[in-house]
Amino acid sequence: MNVPESWLRSFCNPSISGKQLADRLTMAGVEVESYEPVPGLGDHVFTLKLTPNRADCLSVLGVAREVAAITEAKLKLPEIKPVLAKSKAKHPVKLTSPEGCGRFAGRVIRNVDAAAPTPGWMRSRLERAGQRSISALVDVTNYVMLELGRPLHVYDLDKLRGPIDVRWGRKAEKVLLLNEQEVEVDETVLCITDDSGVIGLGGIMGGESTKADAATKHIFLESAFFFPDAVAGRARRYNFASDASHRFERGVDFANNVQGIERATRLILEVCGGEPGPTLDKVARLPKRKPVRMRVARAQKVLGVSISAAEMRDALTRLALPVKREKDALSVMPPSYRFDLAIEEDLIEEVARIYGFERIAAHPPRVAATMLPVPEAKRSLHVLRGRLAATDYREVINFSFVAPDWEADFAGEHNPIRLLNPLASHQSVMRTSLIGSLIEVVRKNLSRKVPRIRVFEVGRVFLRDAAAPEGPLSVAGVRQPVRIGAAAYGTALAEQWGVAARKVDFFDAKADLENLAAPLSLRCEAGTHPAFHPGRSARVLVDGRPAGWLGELHPKWQQKYELPQAPVLFELDAEALESVPLPQVTVPSRYPPVVRDMALLVDAGVAAEALLEAMTAEKSPIVARVEVFDLYQDPSLPAGKKSLAFRVVMQDTERTLTDAEADAARDALVALLGHRFSATLRT
Repeated sequence: MNVPESWLRSFCNPSISGKQLADRLTMAGVEVESYEPVPGLGDHVFTLKLTPNRADCLSVLGVAREVAAITEAKLKLPEIKPVLAKSKAKHPVKLTSPEGCGRFAGRVIRNVDAAAPTPGWMRSRLERAGQRSISALVDVTNYVMLELGRPLHVYDLDKLRGPIDVRWGRKAEKVLLLNEQEVEVDETVLCITDDSGVIGLGGIMGGESTKADAATKHIFLESAFFFPDAVAGRARRYNFASDASHRFERGVDFANNVQGIERATRLILEVCGGEPGPTLDKVARLPKRKPVRMRVARAQKVLGVSISAAEMRDALTRLALPVKREKDALSVMPPSYRFDLAIEEDLIEEVARIYGFERIAAHPPRVAATMLPVPEAKRSLHVLRGRLAATDYREVINFSFVAPDWEADFAGEHNPIRLLNPLASHQSVMRTSLIGSLIEVVRKNLSRKVPRIRVFEVGRVFLRDAAAPEGPLSVAGVRQPVRIGAAAYGTALAEQWGVAARKVDFFDAKADLENLAAPLSLRCEAGTHPAFHPGRSARVLVDGRPAGWLGELHPKWQQKYELPQAPVLFELDAEALESVPLPQVTVPSRYPPVVRDMALLVDAGVAAEALLEAMTAEKSPIVARVEVFDLYQDPSLPAGKKSLAFRVVMQDTERTLTDAEADAARDALVALLGHRFSATLRT
């Protein structure tokens, strides 16, 4: 919005320089982007950068109101006297859709000289305001729009076919606009029509078929009010914008329709001559304005300044807002040109603008620095994130909305929670697993030629659970546990000269998972999961309780999602990893350990974990730990058997153990396994 300084000062002429005025307007929330001289004309132009809520400042009069309020200079409103009719000529108007067009004022002016030149003073003001001169009739409507904020339109009366009707469009109707663009309308577009069909888009642009040109003799002048909701977005739909749509979709004064007609009529008569008919003013529906109440105490609290009620009332009065005092509050009836005043906070902002933002001191917030207790038996998600980051994983954050295919493929969930209004078809359900999101991250990185990928995510999943209660951040019937998931793809180690390259496998991911869970006891047992390879996956138990899954991606999903190599993934409930035992003090022994190895033949289906658990539960006090270090399978062994080798480390804190004591402890373990699992020593 460009406002010539000379034009502005004809409405309000404060005793400060233009540069000071620009600064004052900006400080009051009407940003002046630039204040530049007009070469050779001894004038300056304010270029305003207005926010969408300040439609009232899209005119010289609107900016003058702001200047008067800010500087307390006198506002000189333009004197608009009614123009007496010299004929009885009228043109009928119907408002079939009053929810779109609530008021329509118009006037017939006969015998105009449409080819008359635009006066130099008007053309000069228009050019300084950024408008090019087109013709006298068009220039007058643009002048009144810039002066009063009232968009107008001129029809060639002889080109109209029957009454003007403002209604919603009909499917397949088309209109050729003044910008020579033909558009097709529908039931969501407000149209100006006559018996020939659509002749313009309401609040946006007139049509080519009824435009006034140099040969026009009789005109019909339109001044309508269109509701913002009926105009907003329509021009952008057709990929253009107009001065009228820019104003109507933000809100135009619905009380100055007749003033706009009278002002334009007088200018047309001065420039083009003519015989005006009576002014038609058809009012069907206008916006209902409700008083806005502002509590004084509330305003003081929000602003952080003890502004008195009298100062607040003065600020609102300077803005020409009708104010009433109601005990501890002020009530304002918003004027017809202020569509941005609807709630209490709007009035508080007006008070702050006129009082002066620069007078409101900036106080940094004061927060009591209180040390929060950190239980030793509880670790935060941040700590778990740090552990994964330390093992070369990078954190990712994905949407909780995922594709239904991911849920079916990676979680076996065919009925996930569906969104009523999804962002996109491929993000239409709530995830029950992090695996799909991690696979997608791997795919995107591979498409960008990243050869080695380590990623993890800490996020919520959404599970149906009738017992889940409703809370501030939860929905009844939906459980939202936090899970930790990770994916590893590519080589086990970054490329280097010291170690031969090999692909990451199940045991690499298992080592990372054990590091994440430590000092908790983590155990893996065979199991099947929809996302994982049947023979290369395991259920993860933490302290004996199921906590999640670990495995290599299933070959069919590897093929479907076009992955050259199967990534290894794990997903666990974060809650299972948050609680940790208190640290235990163990006195180190000064005496040397004694080590005994034993190789046992057991049935091929017996898990090594079962043997370790049995020995740990019933071992001798001198046995410090038992480890499995070898698995041997060979046709030379008895059918259905395998060999497991264990290392037994024994140590005492009081004395050096004898060979006899060490052998006895080892033999006791062999006997235990023989009794429990029919294990025998392999010789």
